[in-house]
Amino acid sequence: MKIGLIGFGKAGKAVANVILSSEDFSLEWVLKNKIEPGLSTAKEALNIETDDLSTIYSRSEINMDQFFKTHPVDIIIDFSDAESILQYGSTAAGLGVKIISAISHYQDGQIDFLKELSKVTTVFWSPNITLGVNYLLFAASLLKNIAPGVDIELIEEHFKSKSGISGTAVRIAETLDLETESINSVRAGGIVGKHEVIFGFPYQTVRLVHESISREAFGSGALFVAENIKNKKEGFYNFEDILRPYFFGQAGTLS
Repeated sequence: MKIGLIGFGKAGKAVANVILSSEDFSLEWVLKNKIEPGLSTAKEALNIETDDLSTIYSRSEINMDQFFKTHPVDIIIDFSDAESILQYGSTAAGLGVKIISAISHYQDGQIDFLKELSKVTTVFWSPNITLGVNYLLFAASLLKNIAPGVDIELIEEHFKSKSGISGTAVRIAETLDLETESINSVRAGGIVGKHEVIFGFPYQTVRLVHESISREAFGSGALFVAENIKNKKEGFYNFEDILRPYFFGQAGTLS
């Protein structure tokens, strides 16, 4: 399947690295804000030998309508910023291109726009696209349903310079009906990302922990999503839609 990647920062480069190493997916192009001098392809930037084109283009220098017609892809993976969906969304959806968004935060109006696009194409959105985090989120939700009165604490740890509360932690808190003010945040050294949910029962404690070792986890998560939505019809999907059949032994029913 042909993939177009939007965003080529630290996370975008890690995602490109995973796509370029895949035998089932081909990275056709990358859109970024500005092209670095002397840099024309993602495979050159990452020093990977592959047949993928992976050509880098500047978002500010192309006409979206013309670009998508002359550079067709099956799926877009977006690791850029919340505003970019407004630039390419309508064009991509109109051509039937599936959209996978890994943007951490959208405003309400932008989420409404995603839902409008989902009426004509397949749209997937997850603030954190790593498979492990979403497994944790799904499992935590199930445990909360089993024991609604259990004490729950949420801890998130990230690198020293990360500002604000982790979007993933906010998502976990919302799912478990916790106040975001109660999230315990730790900022130290070069921690890539760690989330821990502690369930305090009267006579036992359950801890669900996810720790990111490398940003390439975003790439493997994005390709897991791509594999699972490639045959889905138009609609607005999240990780729960994909994981639920696996949890309940109905993987073959995905459609």
